[in-house]
Amino acid sequence: MTTLDGRRVMTRTDLMAAYGLGRSTLEKWFREREANGHPEPVGTVGGQHAWDAEEWAAWYAARRSAPKVPPGLLSREELATRFNLTKHRLKQLWADREANGHPAPAHQSGKALYWDAEEWRTWYATLPEPKPDEGDPEDLVTLAEAARILGLAQTSVTVYPKRPPAGWPEPVKVEPLGGGRVRRFYRRGDIQAYAARSRS
Repeated sequence: MTTLDGRRVMTRTDLMAAYGLGRSTLEKWFREREANGHPEPVGTVGGQHAWDAEEWAAWYAARRSAPKVPPGLLSREELATRFNLTKHRLKQLWADREANGHPAPAHQSGKALYWDAEEWRTWYATLPEPKPDEGDPEDLVTLAEAARILGLAQTSVTVYPKRPPAGWPEPVKVEPLGGGRVRRFYRRGDIQAYAARSRS
C-alpha cells in the first residue's frame, strides 16, 4: 500500500492493475477532468501523479452507476466536432448566453453538460455572423484593443500573455511601464487571424 501524508494513494499504474483499465483511458479521463469531475492528483509518487485512493474509487463508482446520456444530446466536445467549432468559441458562446439566448443544457452528468443537438443547431443557425475587424492589419494594437476585436471582456484576455490559448500570437513590441509592468503590442492582422480561427 502506497501512502502519502498518511493517506492511501494510487498512481496511474496502480489504478490500471486494480481496476483493469487501460492507460489511454485513464489519461483521457484525466485530460477531460473539467467536464467529467475526475479528481485532481494529491501529489506524486516516483515521478507519477498520485490520487487519493478513496476519492478516486468514489468517483469511479459514481461514473459507472451514472445513468447513460439520453440519445440526441451532445457534450461541448461533441458540439465542437459536430459543428466544426473550437472549444474556445463554444465557451465564448456559453459565457455570453444571457445576451445571445444560448440554449440551456438538456442534461447534466457530474460536471458535464449536454445539449439537445437539434435545438442547439437551430439556435446556432440564427446567430448573426460576427462583424470582422476592418482596421489595417499592420497596425499595432494593445491587449485591450485585441480584446475588443475578439469581442471579449478585457479581463478575459489579461491572462493570455502568461497562459496563452492555442494559436495566440506573440507580441511584436513590449514597452516597459515601470514597476515591472509592461504594455504589449500585437499586429492587428495576427489578432484578426486568431479571431477567424477561434470562430471557425
